[in-house]
Amino acid sequence: MTTPPAGPRLLGPAEVRQLADRLDLRPTKQRGQNFVIDPNTVRRIVREAGVGPDDVVVEVGPGLGSLTLALLDVVRHVVAVELDDRLAGLLAETVADRAPDHADRLAVVHADALRVDALPGPPPTALVANLPYNVSVPVLLHLLALLPSLEKGLVMVQAEVADRLAARPGSKAYGVPSVKAAWYADVRRAGSVGRSVFWPAPNVDSGLVAWTRRDPPATTATRQQVFAVVDAAFAQRRKALRGALRPLAEAAGRDAGDLDAALRGAGVDPLARGEQLEVGTFAALAEGLLVVPGDRPRPADHP
Repeated sequence: MTTPPAGPRLLGPAEVRQLADRLDLRPTKQRGQNFVIDPNTVRRIVREAGVGPDDVVVEVGPGLGSLTLALLDVVRHVVAVELDDRLAGLLAETVADRAPDHADRLAVVHADALRVDALPGPPPTALVANLPYNVSVPVLLHLLALLPSLEKGLVMVQAEVADRLAARPGSKAYGVPSVKAAWYADVRRAGSVGRSVFWPAPNVDSGLVAWTRRDPPATTATRQQVFAVVDAAFAQRRKALRGALRPLAEAAGRDAGDLDAALRGAGVDPLARGEQLEVGTFAALAEGLLVVPGDRPRPADHP
């Protein structure tokens, strides 16, 4: 009779502090280091992420390994991207100690997630992470663009950022992160996380954001062109779109008539504001304003 692999021994408050002491580690706000010390929280994250034995998961900022250990118990493979050299060096050792039967499922990449341009191993299918709060949105958008194989994900971020990512047109929280995330995926709020599950406890509340990949809007505009319109529309939130987009139009060699024609073509009231538009409308605006007739999007623009 074959003995089933032993499950990982998850990290609690004492184990997290012991590992930190071993490295003489003092968590820094600069790198957004707040370590999860509650096993139930990491189990919840894995459960809410909906990952299973066929998934290859990217984890950014694994830290001391709290979430990594919980993921290894469920998924086929974890690629952990860690910027801190001490943490990156210790992670494999921690997994070998606390989850020896699952250690071969882990690959550690010592790198800045914002600068990663490739990952080892099979194409990842999910992103599950307690993202460093100071760079959470740029990291999420970078990985969604870089890794078209990602089908789904769940990330823990600052509560305010979670609200923005999942916001819908017309809401106060709706803005640049909302639209850019919607280019790649259907995004939803997946719950809240209390401050007491972290060490050190952060000064902000945390939220979970789940997403499922979908195709971007059908358009001849590139992603970069659409995002340029999004950035311009929200650069001065109180301005109507006719005024907010004028500098972008002028930079593209278009005049006021071209801008008005683009707004009409996209079915947009010139006096509307960016927070009223969904991502498909921004794509239509970019197509009318920035695409030269005869242009075709390059494959890399639609990851």
